[in-house]
Parts: sequence; C-alpha cells; structure tokens
Amino acid sequence: MFAAANIQYELADKTRGLSAGGIGLMHRLARRVGLIDEIDRRLHLLKLHLPYHESDHVLNIAYNLLAGGQCLDDLELRRNDEVYLDALGAQRIPDPTTAGDFCRRFDVVDVHILMSCINAARQRVWREQPKSFFDLAIIDVDGAMTPTGGECKQGMDISYKGEWGYYPLLVSLHNTREVLFIVNRSGNRPSYEGASAYLDQAAELCLGGGFKKVLLRGDTDFTQTRHLDRWDDGGVQFVFGVDAQPNLVEYAENLPESAWKRLERRAKHTVKTQPRRRPANVKEQVVRARQFENIRLASEDVAEFAYRPGLCRKLYRLVVVRKNLSVEKGEQVLFDDVRYFFYITNVDSRSASDVVYTANGRCDQENLIAQLKGGVRAMTAPVDNLVSNWAYMVMASLAWTLKSWLALCLPENGRWADKHRAEKQTVLRMEFKRFLHAFMLVPCQIARQSRRVVYRLLSWNPWQGVFLRAVDAVSLPMRC
Repeated sequence: MFAAANIQYELADKTRGLSAGGIGLMHRLARRVGLIDEIDRRLHLLKLHLPYHESDHVLNIAYNLLAGGQCLDDLELRRNDEVYLDALGAQRIPDPTTAGDFCRRFDVVDVHILMSCINAARQRVWREQPKSFFDLAIIDVDGAMTPTGGECKQGMDISYKGEWGYYPLLVSLHNTREVLFIVNRSGNRPSYEGASAYLDQAAELCLGGGFKKVLLRGDTDFTQTRHLDRWDDGGVQFVFGVDAQPNLVEYAENLPESAWKRLERRAKHTVKTQPRRRPANVKEQVVRARQFENIRLASEDVAEFAYRPGLCRKLYRLVVVRKNLSVEKGEQVLFDDVRYFFYITNVDSRSASDVVYTANGRCDQENLIAQLKGGVRAMTAPVDNLVSNWAYMVMASLAWTLKSWLALCLPENGRWADKHRAEKQTVLRMEFKRFLHAFMLVPCQIARQSRRVVYRLLSWNPWQGVFLRAVDAVSLPMRC
C-alpha cells in the first residue's frame, strides 16, 4: 500500500513551519494563571536582567521538554530554531550552558520559593473547578531512586540496593496527579526523612486552595506515628501502611473467626459489551512445567481492631488483611501460608474494605513517578550538585504540571457536559508521550504580524477539537 517511489525534499521559501505548535497554548496558559509574574516578583537570582528574567530560565527548561526535548542539550535545537523563537516572541533563549549555570545559582531557600510560586498559581487553577472537585484532596507521598552514572556529582550516595544517585521525595495530589513538592536527597537517605514537614505543607496548600478535607496516604515507611495525633487534632485524615510487627501478627491471629470478612476486589473497569474469555496464562504454564516454586493467592479476608501506637496517645483503627496463600511446586501443593498486611487510619466513615481499597489506590503514584522518570525525564540529574539537580527537577516537573493545568482549564458545562468531563479526565490521566503527540507536537505555520502571532494548524488529529476548546478557555481571564 505504500506506493510512493519518487520522493524528493525541498526547502520552502515562505512557509515557516513549527513542529511543536502547542507551545503557544502552554505559554498563554502560563501567563493566564500568573505564573510568570509570580516567579519574577518573588524569585531573585539574577543581579541584572540582561536579557533574561528568572521566569525565562524556568520556562525555557519546561518548554524544552514540552517541545519534545529530553535533556538540557536539546535547548541548542530550540535556540537555533528561528520559527520557535518567533512563536514565543523571543529574540533569544538561554543555551544549555547558561541553563545549567542558572540551576547552580539556587540554594535551598530559592528552590522552596520556586515551588511556592508554582503552588500559588496552582491554587488559582483550582479555584476555577466545580464544587465537587473540593470534596476531598488525596495526598500521596513516596520516594524514588534517581540513579546516575556520574562520579563527581555532589550529594550522590549509594542506596541499600547498590545504586548510586539521589533519592528524591515526591508529594503529589492524587485527584489531578499534580506534583506538589519534590525534595532532592542523597541516595542513602531513608524514604520517610522530612516527609512529615512536606505533608504538612501539602495539607495547608490544599485546604488553602478550597478543599474541604485532606487525606494523607503512604506505605509502611511513612507511618509517621509521632505525628498522627497532631494530624488527627487538625482534622487531617490519613491511611498509612504499618509493618507486620510480631505483636500485631499475634493480635490478628487471636481474632475470632467471626471478626473476619471476605475481601472482594473490585473490577478494574466496567464491561460495556460482553465479558471476554480470559486468555491462557502462559507464564503460569511455564512455572508449572519447570517445577518452579509458585505462590498463589487463594483468598483474602479483612478485619479491624483498635490500636494505639507507642508514640500516640489516641486509639486508631487498624485494618488488617489476611492473605491466604498456597505455595506450590509444579502441580503439587507444598503447604499453605498466611500473611498479614496492616493499615492505620482515623477515617471512621469508611468500611474496612474501603480503607484497603483507598490504601491500595496509592499505587497510582508509581505511574506518576514512571512518567516523571521516563516521559518528562525530570529526574535525570544533569547538573553537578544536589541543590542544582533539585532545582532542575522542580523546573522540569513544571512541564507535567502545565499539562495538568491545561486539562483543568477545559470547561465541562453546556449541552455536551458529560462528554467534555470525560475528555477532561482523559487528558488528566494521559501519559506524557501521548499528550505531546495530541497537544504539543502539532505542526503549525507561524506568522508574525504587527500585534499578534498567528499559529496556523497544518494537520489534524482526533484531539484537535479539545485543543481548540483549550485555546478558547485560556484566552479568557481568570474567574477567580
């Protein structure tokens, strides 16, 4: 079917094409939410603004990733692209060396100021959302190893897995998959280090942004028992994993059988037509044929009891999941095994099963971390010390944040409200690569006129209708 044979290439004289045609939409969005003014007003790293301001450097790194770049060196392509410069109304942009020097100008206070500027703009975006958006803010926290092959990066260290690099802390909002805080740390630091302080800031940010309630989630490394009473007194809800200590396992084993209820897992999605036949499990067949030891889940039960951690003065709900396992080798069952998983919470309005589902929902943050690592490439640590790489992580993750803000700016009212609401959620949950092809890598012709820059779309894709609705939405002033 691919019948083209005589293919030739020519340079056009008048057509000024740009592959990343969505960059103008992102720049309008950054202006609309006040991000540019916020950065220039509060972040002071340059003594003279000749020719760049602080916001130019920050957006230069974020726009590079939104335009399809993957590292600092790709800025060289952007700065030598005359059409890209005209599309943003720029005479020049910082080169990779200048961008790296800007990262090295940061100290810890400056990084916190930059995150505060982004969060101030974030609250303006939130205030435009419908009332149902503010029912509950779910805040997730986790650590993510950032390995590096460099040998001269200050602050790097070796993790317990034998990897050299950094171990940043990530605090995110589950509702929108936004990155609220990133904290770079040495590679040998424990996951929970400093987590409580940033969870406090995240809760304050969400409550100040209009959310009625806040729920904190984390795995067993983030239980933070010394802070549970304080969070409970402040009206902050939490669901944290708890290590299966011998005393807790003994307590669970002594519970009467009537206290246990079967845990039925929810379906991952609703079947709209007819259920399909489950395909053959090839991996399972190989494990059995080769007589490998295999652990199979037979059933799950859930129960709960009151528990007071040693550093707390209050009793909390401790929900326990009993996994009934079967250890097999080939076709033979070797023995049965039972394992316990514990979750501590102060949420009284949910059943024990719902608490388990809520705690397991934190696994979605692993997808966000994967996007920041492999999609946005915000955790590549391209500079030479811990704080400068921290600053780069914050500026690079702004590309993902702008994606989330664009989705939140999409209107969901009128005759097609249900359809638009579904499209909004789809954009929010899009992988970064798919978002680039749908909204950013849109070929355009750039025409600079006396008082405006015109982007003429040169191609079509299925998301063009949503793209144009986003253009209309960011053209309007903020309602709040």
